[in-house]
Amino acid sequence: MPTDLWEMAWWALACSVPVVLAGAIIIRLARSWSLAVSMVALVLIPVLATFTGVLGASGFMLTDTFEQTAVVLVIVSVVTIPAAVMLARYQARRTVWEQEIRDSERAAEQSRRRLVAFVSHDLRTPLAGIRAVAEAIADGVVPDAEVQVHAKTIEQESIRLAEMVDDLFEMSKINAGAVQPVFDRVALDEVVDDVLAAHRIAAERAGVHLVAELPSKPVRVVGSDRALVRVLSNLVANAIAHTPEGGQVSLALGADENGAWARVDDTGVGISETDLPRVFDVAYRGSNDRVPRADSSLPSGSGLGLAIAAGLVQAHRGTLSAHNLDTGARFEVRLPLATGD
Repeated sequence: MPTDLWEMAWWALACSVPVVLAGAIIIRLARSWSLAVSMVALVLIPVLATFTGVLGASGFMLTDTFEQTAVVLVIVSVVTIPAAVMLARYQARRTVWEQEIRDSERAAEQSRRRLVAFVSHDLRTPLAGIRAVAEAIADGVVPDAEVQVHAKTIEQESIRLAEMVDDLFEMSKINAGAVQPVFDRVALDEVVDDVLAAHRIAAERAGVHLVAELPSKPVRVVGSDRALVRVLSNLVANAIAHTPEGGQVSLALGADENGAWARVDDTGVGISETDLPRVFDVAYRGSNDRVPRADSSLPSGSGLGLAIAAGLVQAHRGTLSAHNLDTGARFEVRLPLATGD
């Protein structure tokens, strides 16, 4: 048994350093390990290094001092290994949360930039129209008989601006995660009645036949009636805008084993396959433009309607999808059914 202090130190280093080096190599090579396993390894490496160091310093003899040290190391391992596992799980969750927050912040920043670019482009058009007409009236260029007609143009462009501002405000709340509808039991057939009443005149003026297909039994979901009216209104308005004169837009309800559904079908030109994955993106405009209308007073939309609808449906823990039919396109809303029906 070595008695010299330096000799004991040399034996301790000779026995513990290889364990530390081997542990470092193992951790470096095992990058696919979970964080919990890695933390346990980090705890065991110094414990084993201490154990082998004490064993070497004792001359590989099972002395009373070695036995006492071994008991202490076992107790330390029993205490620290569960603590390391819990700490690793906490750290893993925290890492995931931080990554999700960073991803959310990046997505929000990209969305804000798209909104700014969209606003700078789309708000400029109605503002330019209002300014041009107002300047013409102020300069006396417009005959008195036409003043009322141009005043009507200013009114229409002002309504268009107000709708854009409302949509931008709604979209900013959705992007900020501030949309928290007050949920209640809602009958979707009553929502459809409100949507039809709101869009029947616009459909008639556009020459589009607007119909509804309702089941005999009411379809009830948990949600906000105001928000769901906004969702279906946006989908119907979009369908009317892309349906030529003489076409049809139908709104149907139903339920199956997967929940409640509402479908808006149109007989328009459909959606380009390249546009389908991005049709619900903020301010995204596809290659298939709206159908030109002779009546300029018909609402043209802000370009945010589908993105707003998707955000509101998500707030209801539902899904909104789009795909092409043989003629036209279909937008389908899926929502959880209210219990007790």
